[in-house]
Amino acid sequence: MTIGRYSAEAARKLTRAPDAQDYGMEVSLAEARTLLARARHQVERGESPSKAKVEKRTASAAALTFGGWAEAYFKHKADPKSGAEKLADSTLAMRRSVYGRAIAGELSKLKLAEVTPQRLKRLCDEVKEKRGPAVAVHIREVVLLVFRHAQGSGLDVSNPAESIRISAIATFEPRDRALSPSEVRAVLAALDHVSAAPTLRLAVEFVLLTGVRKSEFIDAIWKEIDFTAARWTIPAERMKAGKAHVVPLSDQALDILTAFRTMFGNSRYLHPGRYDGDTPISNATLNRVIDTVVERIRETYPDFQSFGVHDLRRTFSTGLNRAKFDDRWIEMSLAHAPRNRIAAVYNVNRYLAERRIMLQCWADMLDAWVKGESAKELIADAKQRAAEVHDGNRPIVTACPIAA
Repeated sequence: MTIGRYSAEAARKLTRAPDAQDYGMEVSLAEARTLLARARHQVERGESPSKAKVEKRTASAAALTFGGWAEAYFKHKADPKSGAEKLADSTLAMRRSVYGRAIAGELSKLKLAEVTPQRLKRLCDEVKEKRGPAVAVHIREVVLLVFRHAQGSGLDVSNPAESIRISAIATFEPRDRALSPSEVRAVLAALDHVSAAPTLRLAVEFVLLTGVRKSEFIDAIWKEIDFTAARWTIPAERMKAGKAHVVPLSDQALDILTAFRTMFGNSRYLHPGRYDGDTPISNATLNRVIDTVVERIRETYPDFQSFGVHDLRRTFSTGLNRAKFDDRWIEMSLAHAPRNRIAAVYNVNRYLAERRIMLQCWADMLDAWVKGESAKELIADAKQRAAEVHDGNRPIVTACPIAA
């Protein structure tokens, strides 16, 4: 057992009274001898001084309220020294927000033993009624984790959240995350105020404008870009379906590429890594920017749901489908594999002009949403212009005789 830690400062002071001395303190040599004698007497009486030390520490911990343990949990999860236990800033911020808004007022002053399953379930039900099921479910999760932290610290206490199933609070249908127009407005507005490189903020917007996959943007190089024809041709070897994909570029997308070219003209990549112009940005870079955006938005809208880079592509698809553009144009823009070879030839030759109009409309829609304006007239005009497109390469379909 460790009696204590020698301290020169303690040695210069007067020796403390025996009842003020305890194992684990900073001590002088004289105090260490006193504590050693106490430990020997405990052993002679059949007591374990090390066990008594642990029990005293545990009793002190047990005196903490739920609020005290919650703060201990958040401090541990924010500490870089916690290693794999450390939480992402966005996740930690969300849990702190849920605790502060929905838990602290009801549970923070209670002893852990006073936080019963019945009390917790009642709180979840009340919050579900007032704030919605998502917040109620997160209440259970935060309480569950705080109690697990206390248990992991040596406290023998039952976890009330383990007695409550998530389904007893709420059930959720799994859904893909697609940003609504108001959420797009919040994201694009927040992008202007986060502490990320301006080009990274533009990169997030570029992915939203074009609807491409993250890997398709990260590995993009300048020879794929044709500024004159306003198109980006992604070669087959970089495409999931194994076929080259042409992305018509809106004016807004071309403006972003012009900014990239100005900044990264010496690199072969549209957006190289921070420290090496010969390598692209890392796979996690854009997600980190998005996490920062979400944290910024939650300062005003605490319940804003997180999202990832792929959700920008899903937002692109959902937005165009809600605008009721031709689903064939949308599928081609997403580079989804065609159902058969005939469709592949037919679509590639037919829809490039229509898709160019649609993607320019999509970019204009985003601008309208940022301004808080309706995009209905933009959509109607784009559909009208797309309907008037004359494609001289459109194949002629003739009737084929059927054998009797």
